[in-house]
Amino acid sequence: MHEAQPNPAVFVQLENRPGVSMPVQATAGSAGYDLCSSQQILLRAGSFAKVPTGLRISMPAGIECQVRPRSGLAAKHGVTVLNAPGTIDSDYRGEVCAILINHGQDDFLIEPGMRIAQLVFARVTTVDFVKTDSLDTSGRGEGGFGSTGTR
Repeated sequence: MHEAQPNPAVFVQLENRPGVSMPVQATAGSAGYDLCSSQQILLRAGSFAKVPTGLRISMPAGIECQVRPRSGLAAKHGVTVLNAPGTIDSDYRGEVCAILINHGQDDFLIEPGMRIAQLVFARVTTVDFVKTDSLDTSGRGEGGFGSTGTR
């Protein structure tokens, strides 16, 4: 049996305006915390916009926050996070925003309080880079994009 690790504290500062809310999990099994828009924005078909949320966060060192798409917005409207996943570093203190793009054929109206993305937290692994003149070999070698096939 593994001993449960305590959850790291994430401090949230909320602006006092309509639509601004604490990120919450929709269900007990949800990996992500829903992130809501704090402004009304008309996202025209084929365009993108930085959508403000009215919140700022502070996380412990060694934790990152990923801004990920909501599958319902993507499946129903073609709206997704442009730089998915967007990364919020532990030392960032500015307003959390989501860069949304509308791949759909219709304009999409974002309303204050609408769930637009989700936040997923992860531990960060740091590495040390070591310069070398050669790398070990592998079965894949230099085969890149698509080299392993689709089946």
